[in-house]
Amino acid sequence: MGWFGSFQAMNHRFSRYAAARLFAAALLSFAAVASRGDEPEALLRVESEVFVDGGKEPVARSLTLFRNGLAWDFLQRPSATGKDGDEITEIVLHDPARERAVVVDPQRNLKTQIDSLRLERLSASLAAWARKSDDRLVQWAAGPDFGDGFREQDSKLELVGPRVRYEVEFAAATSTDEAQRYRKFADTAMLLKALLHPGGIPPFPRLAINRRVAALGGIPAAVTLEIDSKAALVGGRPQVLRSVHKVHPRFVGGDLERIEDAEAHIAVAEQVDLAAFMEPPPAKP
Repeated sequence: MGWFGSFQAMNHRFSRYAAARLFAAALLSFAAVASRGDEPEALLRVESEVFVDGGKEPVARSLTLFRNGLAWDFLQRPSATGKDGDEITEIVLHDPARERAVVVDPQRNLKTQIDSLRLERLSASLAAWARKSDDRLVQWAAGPDFGDGFREQDSKLELVGPRVRYEVEFAAATSTDEAQRYRKFADTAMLLKALLHPGGIPPFPRLAINRRVAALGGIPAAVTLEIDSKAALVGGRPQVLRSVHKVHPRFVGGDLERIEDAEAHIAVAEQVDLAAFMEPPPAKP
C-alpha cells in the first residue's frame, strides 16, 4: 500500500469517526431536548476500582454511565507502556430494551453483539456443568439456593461457601427502580464476563448477591472475595479480590462526551461474530 495509501486509509477512518461523532452529538442533543418534556433523565454514574491481595494500586478501573435506559461501561487497564496512564480496553453498551449488549474493542476497531438469549443459554449450560464438577467450590457455586450461606447485618451482606467468602457493603439507592436497574446491569456484566473472559468461580453466587442487595434497596459500595486456593490449604494465604464502587446520582464534566465517543466507535467499528471478536490480536513484529 505504501505510506501514502496508509495515510489515505487512516484519514478515511478518521473522517468516518469524526462524522459518526458529530452524528452521535446530534442524537444526544435531540435526546436531551426531548427528555426535558414529560420525564427527567435517569442518570447514574458508578466509578469502580479492583484491587488484588491488599494492593494499593488498582489492577483495573471502570466507569459506568446510566442514561435513559442504557448503560455504558468503560473498562480501563494500566497502559502496557506504563507511561500514558490507563487506557480503555473495552466498551460495552447495555441495552436492555433491545435485549442486547454491544461489546467494542476500540484498539482493534471491532464490535460484536450478544443478545440476552445467548446469555440465558450460557447460564443454563454453566450451571449444568458446575453441578457435575468434582470441585466442591465449583459445585456449590452452581446454586441455585445459597440461603444457608447468607448472613445480613445492617448494610452488609456475607455469603460463605466451601473455600470462599463474599462480603458486600452496600448503600441505599435513591429508589427501588434505581436498585433494580443497577442489578440488571450487574447481572448482565457478570454473564458477559463469563462468556468473554472465562475462568474462575461461576457467576451464580454474585447473581444471588445482586438479587439480595437489590431486594434490600441497595447498590454495592464494596465487594470482597476471599478464595482459599489449594496452596492456602497447606499454609498459604487466601487470594483476596476487592472492588470499590463510588456511586454518583449525576454526571460530571466530560461524561456526555465519553458517550458520544462510544457511540462514534460503535458506528465505525467492524461488526464481527463472537468467535472472531475473541481471537487474540496478531503478535506485533
